[in-house]
Parts: sequence; structure tokens; C-alpha cells
Amino acid sequence: MKIEVFLDKFESFVGVNFWTMIFAWCNLLILYLFLRKLLFNPVKNMIDSRQKEIDDMYSDAEESRTSAASLKSEYEEKIEHANEESEEILKRAVRRAQLREEEILAEANEKARRTLERASEQVELEKKRIINEVKDEVSDMAISIASAVIERDVSPDEHRELIDEFIAEMGD
Repeated sequence: MKIEVFLDKFESFVGVNFWTMIFAWCNLLILYLFLRKLLFNPVKNMIDSRQKEIDDMYSDAEESRTSAASLKSEYEEKIEHANEESEEILKRAVRRAQLREEEILAEANEKARRTLERASEQVELEKKRIINEVKDEVSDMAISIASAVIERDVSPDEHRELIDEFIAEMGD
């Protein structure tokens, strides 16, 4: 009886029947289990699948970012390599141009030296030819004078005349 008295006082204080409350709790538990089976699990599965899609998107975006960063560094490295290669090509071209310039100058100097040598040889030959011609003319005149002197006895005045005549002929 004590329990019944207590339940009556509780019911009058709260205004709810104890058995009604137990029945409501049982209904709530059954509803919870029913909703959990039919509603919560499918909704949880749907939320998990959406979360997986979002995680996949983030991982794909991260992979793309990583790939883009690696491509960027690769392109920068290729550009650096291309710059170094172009500098090397330019240096080689300058070196070849300098060598060609030196070759051309050496060839020109050699050609000028040969031309000067030929000119010197020609001058020397011309000089010898002229000296030989002068010698021939002097010899011819000496022979002419000697033959003229032998033909007659020459006095000192005639001797001077012959020399002056010889000199005059040399001038012609």
C-alpha cells in the first residue's frame, strides 16, 4: 500500500498517471528502435557517402595541387636548363667568331706579307735589271771609247771631250 499511496501522491503532484508514463516510455523506445532501423541507418549511410565524396574531392584537389606544384618546379627547372644551354650556345658562338676573326686576320696578314715579299722581289729584280742595263750601256760606251781611243792617239783635251761625250750619251 505504501507504493500505491506514493504513486497517488506522485500522480496528484505531477498530474501524470504512472502507467501512462511507462506506456509512453515503451512507445518512445519502440519508436526509437523503429526509426533507428528504418530512418537513422539510411540517413547515416547517405551522410557517410556524401562525406566520402567530399573527402575524395578534397584528396583529388590536393593531388591536383601537388601535381601542379611538381609540374611548376619541373618547368622552372627546364627553363633554367634552357637558359643555361642558351648561354653556353652563345658563348660557343662568340668563341667561334673570335677564332674565325683571328683566322681571317692571320690570313690577311699572311697575304699582305706575301704581297710585300713579292713586291720586294720585283723591286729587287727590277733594280738588278736596271743595273745590268746600265752596266751593259757603260760597257758598250767604254768599248766605243776604247775603240775610238785605239784608233787614234788622244790628247788630254780630246780625252776630256770623249769623257764629256760619254757622259752625255749616258744621260740620253
